[in-house]
Amino acid sequence: MSGSSSEGPGAVRVRPGTIELNADRGRDERLVLVVTNTGDRPVQIGSHVHLADVNDALALDREAARGFRLDVPSGTSQRFEPGASREVAAVALRGARQVPGIRVRARGEGTDGGDA
Repeated sequence: MSGSSSEGPGAVRVRPGTIELNADRGRDERLVLVVTNTGDRPVQIGSHVHLADVNDALALDREAARGFRLDVPSGTSQRFEPGASREVAAVALRGARQVPGIRVRARGEGTDGGDA
């Protein structure tokens, strides 16, 4: 069986048109950041990773990135080769915008504003 089918088991049925990701987000919930891989190995950022807590080899404005994640489809990621630099779109996390437990930090250094 080659390709995808719109009939039978495993069928993929989609409506014509396009879907805008995070269409309900306002300007205050969007951000564009420049991310640079300063390391010697490729680094990926997953779709729901708190940007302020990404790998230390990635240079970015971590203060601005607090409470944000990549604006990419769920389950996808963006890869940064060593020396690569580019702009990425980000959207605010919903809820309290706190992400405890992604990285272990010294007391008082947590990116969620609380104690680590």
